[in-house]
Amino acid sequence: MITNPAEYKVGLYIRLSDEDDGIETQSESVVNQQKILNEFARRERLRVVDTYIDDGWTGTNFDRPSFQRLVRDIEAGRINMVVTKDLSRLGRDYLQVGMYTEIFFPEHDVHFIAVND
Repeated sequence: MITNPAEYKVGLYIRLSDEDDGIETQSESVVNQQKILNEFARRERLRVVDTYIDDGWTGTNFDRPSFQRLVRDIEAGRINMVVTKDLSRLGRDYLQVGMYTEIFFPEHDVHFIAVND
């Protein structure tokens, strides 16, 4: 449970790569991820500022249009919580994922939640 949900400005991040298509289950679909994240936000009474969707983009690098827009919004103070379905939706390069979750997000006072992890 999240204390003081009103203090968070939430960005929902969704990613589905072309490689996921047909390999991963239907539960990875953009529509399903969005449903899971919106239900989580509603249940926790979080205010969703924006939803960032990279459909068809690999998770092996972070040069994705919506992810870069999310980073800019964090730097501008528009977002202070990022919510994903699971850690792999943020990215597949775990060194880079760690840089964001352990360095970038904390430096910008951003709380990160992977709903299913």
